[in-house]
Amino acid sequence: MAPIPTPPAEPQDSPDRYVGLASQDAEREARASGWTTVRSLPPGAIITMEYLVGRLNFEVQEGVVTRSWKG
Repeated sequence: MAPIPTPPAEPQDSPDRYVGLASQDAEREARASGWTTVRSLPPGAIITMEYLVGRLNFEVQEGVVTRSWKG
């Protein structure tokens, strides 16, 4: 029988810590913290809602992260 796959682990930091940072700095810090995918979005962007382990989403307005969430 094949082994049960182990899902990848997410970094254990809070997405809230990126709010208020310049988007480039936030992305650099997120990748250094272990997030495999970092997505920057404009306010009100229409996105799919599937959850992707290891992805961090940033809502960016005028070059600053205003909201951050996992998935």
